[in-house]
Amino acid sequence: MRKFYTEISLAATNGKKQLAILVDPDKFIEAETGFYLKKLPKETTHIFVGGSTVDKSKTEKTVHAIKVETDLPVILFPGDYSQITEIADALLFLSLISGRNPEYLIEQQVKSVEKLKNSKLEIIPTAYILIDGGKECAVQRVSGTKPIPQSQVETIVNTALAGEFSGKKLIYLEAGSGADFPVSEEIIAEAKKALTIPLIVGGGIRSLEQQNKAYKAGADMIVMGTHFETN
Repeated sequence: MRKFYTEISLAATNGKKQLAILVDPDKFIEAETGFYLKKLPKETTHIFVGGSTVDKSKTEKTVHAIKVETDLPVILFPGDYSQITEIADALLFLSLISGRNPEYLIEQQVKSVEKLKNSKLEIIPTAYILIDGGKECAVQRVSGTKPIPQSQVETIVNTALAGEFSGKKLIYLEAGSGADFPVSEEIIAEAKKALTIPLIVGGGIRSLEQQNKAYKAGADMIVMGTHFETN
């Protein structure tokens, strides 16, 4: 069986940069899947599927439509346990460790167990850290938590390390969908320096220049969503 986390980790170890395109099922039209996938950057390595508020059936239909048209790994990035579908390849088992709302620290995870304990999905424990991107994002509204200001670099790095020490396999620094500005190079560099597990960075990346700066600072994988949807 293909091991997607192993592939992500090996790529990070070998300095191979990865690019995930995030698909929000609420904004996705299944009938246009082929056209959509043809627009993917050639560097795309993964497709993430999920959103803060998405109906389960819509998520499943989106995943199915994408998997019919591509061999790229389709990984769930759920905003709620109800979005989990067996037909995806893997699941980012997210814990919002930048916030203190138990619903997104552990309760959503407990609710997902009945779906996952006999699942064939590869489950990848992921520490999700919300960082201020200059505007209120959907994650902030839904979770009722506040992002960490970008000026608090030490707090962000310590939070990321707490995630690694807790057994998470990925660290995801998120500036939020449609952020005015992305996670700073300083934060990425300091987090990468401290961590021994792969680092994902998303939110507010709108240009090749911003993408390359994030890679150069130390991001192992970049996630693009809103910008790709509108361009």
